[in-house]
Amino acid sequence: MLMDLKETSKEKMGKVGKNPSFFASVRHALDGIGIILKEEKNMRSHALLGLIPLLLAWIFESSTTEWIVIIFCIFLVIIMEFLNTIFENVVDLVTDYEYHPLAKKAKDIAAGAVLVTVLFTIVIAAIIFLPEFVELYYKLI
Repeated sequence: MLMDLKETSKEKMGKVGKNPSFFASVRHALDGIGIILKEEKNMRSHALLGLIPLLLAWIFESSTTEWIVIIFCIFLVIIMEFLNTIFENVVDLVTDYEYHPLAKKAKDIAAGAVLVTVLFTIVIAAIIFLPEFVELYYKLI
């Protein structure tokens, strides 16, 4: 029985296959980025909103450490959105788009992880930029 499973698995792998080269792997990865940007509105929103703290860091002449933290937070949100999309797609595949309470639970938890990451990023942005806004406010009055 185990041998049959291995043979079936090898047959399927022949159809799906491994990437023949590094460049093929990169092409597939870029396809994945293109798909998520094209199909996922939330990813486009996160990517566009991620430009705001970058602009603020440039305007306020943030330190190198602040730049690193800001960029890290932006990429963390984007990575979490990738993972959320992966979970959603796998759950839809497994459930064949049929409602199941565990499927809803998994999708809600994955979405919650993105939300927690976004809130974390907002707190970090506030720590970095609120003092700058306060200083700017007092210079203007």
